[in-house]
Amino acid sequence: MSDVGLVVIGASWGGLRALSRVLGDLPADFAAPVLVAQHRLEGGEELLAGLLDARTPLRVLEAEDKAPLQTGCVRVAPAGYHLLVDDRHLALSCEEEVRFSRPSIDVLLESAARSHGAAAVGVVLTGANDDGARGLRALRDRGGYAIVQDPAEAEAPEMPRAALELAGADAVLALADIGPALAALVAGGRHGDA
Repeated sequence: MSDVGLVVIGASWGGLRALSRVLGDLPADFAAPVLVAQHRLEGGEELLAGLLDARTPLRVLEAEDKAPLQTGCVRVAPAGYHLLVDDRHLALSCEEEVRFSRPSIDVLLESAARSHGAAAVGVVLTGANDDGARGLRALRDRGGYAIVQDPAEAEAPEMPRAALELAGADAVLALADIGPALAALVAGGRHGDA
């Protein structure tokens, strides 16, 4: 049994509402770092982090290059940068867009798969493209745990549907159930009561 060392969440169209719900449902003592890739336009700098910070007991910050992973903290990929993770630190990249996006959910999930493998949990939420599907597949191929928002209740079902078609999932959940499931997984190890 592998303990959860990292949670990665990807969202696009409708993501602010979805992320607000998921992060708002996490407990203040959530014992795993959380990384978020949300498609957004450049500008507004820390606007997304500030909006999310007001909705969760965890601290939400824009990710910074070389920042350490921290429990009790959510790091959001800055607009215009890919977010990557190694064992203990973050990295930002301004390499080409992937699937027309920077930050790319695929890039972050693939990075988490390489660095954390079976200790990572990947979550794909609402979105109107297929970003995240390849990354979630890479994560599952390395033993990571995959949660996908139920496409039937997603504001934009294309992204969760694409993730399910390419990668499958360990759990397909309504938005209201994702935060509690993450809390249970982290509290109980990877094979917790989620």
